[in-house]
Amino acid sequence: MSVQYNPTWRYSGNQLKRWRMKANVSREELAVASNYAPDTIKAMEQGVRMPTARVLDVADDLCDAAGLLSAGKDYVRAEKFPQRVQDFMAREQEALSLWSYEVALIPGLLQTESYARALIGNRCPPVDEETVEERVAARLERQAILHRKPPVAVSFVIYEASLCTPEVDKEQMARLLEASGLYNVSLQVLPFKRAIPSALSGPMVLMETRDHERLALSEGQSVSQLTSDPDVVTAQSERLSMIRTVALSPTESAQFIERMVDDL
Repeated sequence: MSVQYNPTWRYSGNQLKRWRMKANVSREELAVASNYAPDTIKAMEQGVRMPTARVLDVADDLCDAAGLLSAGKDYVRAEKFPQRVQDFMAREQEALSLWSYEVALIPGLLQTESYARALIGNRCPPVDEETVEERVAARLERQAILHRKPPVAVSFVIYEASLCTPEVDKEQMARLLEASGLYNVSLQVLPFKRAIPSALSGPMVLMETRDHERLALSEGQSVSQLTSDPDVVTAQSERLSMIRTVALSPTESAQFIERMVDDL
């Protein structure tokens, strides 16, 4: 998979490198002065990572750039979402209905701030603090879809494994119960003992937009695929229907979660 470059990051990083070399400042010197690793500075200069305000200010001072590097802070911003899911996030805002199945994580639309920060802040390779904050805020903003008018019909099925990770605390459980009480939200839990082979093939999201276009999102470790291919959408719809059939009912699911809260 090719690396996706943000053009603003790339331009700012290129200018950072040019000014550093012109001033005869080594990458290691800039790294020490800005409290970053040399490899991180390299990634910023290549446009792979966002040049942070701290780096631009420190470099401006070290390289006598007279404010020209610091000025980049007004234009360089962290992307709200990783490149691979930006198209999906844009389409999500147009959704009339959403159906989601998660195998190992709480769906983003149901995450608490602390849970989202734990996930985003512990990625490998890591992302910088500014990016973490931007993406946590963006994830929480997405949750407005649950309260949108006209309402969006949203259905979640969550495999029990998603509820058993250390990041899931009482606050997160309470968030699930709160969401399950919304009239436009259906939340089902698939217990371990009810798992079927189709439920172990990974997460998916199905969506219908305002233009009545049907889309399917499939996700892997570092790849996301959003498609309107009828064959794929139909296959994913059938798979999700099978999973929903064997999952607990919404009422049973709420009771299941309540019992888990009591055990925490």
